[in-house]
Amino acid sequence: MGINLAKGQRIDLTKTNPGLTKVIVGLGWDTNRYHGGQDFDLDASAFLTDTNSRVTQDLDFIFYNNLVHSSGAVEHTGDNRTGEGDGDDEQIKINFSKVPSHVHRIAISVTIHDAEARNQNFGQVSNAFVRLVDEETGREVLRYDLGEDFSVETAVVICELYRHNGDWKFNAVGSGFAGGLAALCRNFGLEV
Repeated sequence: MGINLAKGQRIDLTKTNPGLTKVIVGLGWDTNRYHGGQDFDLDASAFLTDTNSRVTQDLDFIFYNNLVHSSGAVEHTGDNRTGEGDGDDEQIKINFSKVPSHVHRIAISVTIHDAEARNQNFGQVSNAFVRLVDEETGREVLRYDLGEDFSVETAVVICELYRHNGDWKFNAVGSGFAGGLAALCRNFGLEV
């Protein structure tokens, strides 16, 4: 069992786990008893940013329509449209040894697909979590449970993995946004 983090906590990844180069970022959630007549489709994505937390090119945005970064460093394993079942609902694999030098942060987010049209928000989501697993051994390194702090938000930056003095660290962010994926993209410098 890995370390449980709280919002705002930072932890070293590669310094205290020598040889950790390939990780799986597993994201999971449940929906509260919601009967709006629409499925609840949450989508994970990764923003590969520079030192100013800006995405410098569209290809540095990994999501359901761009599953694999050109470097091979970040791979989204596919869209889960229902979130049914236990365990990870979506996963993003990261190979630290392949991350391009211009990328200093990898922000992992979850958005609600068509949230406005479906009248959905993160207030209707429960048991949301992110966990980081060593891909080589299957060992869970850490876990961050988001809690129930959200109401009208339709997008959440869950965590960031970032470079610091040659090592990779993890930051439990848990920051919500209204405006869904479009607002999140603008936040990271992408034009929508």
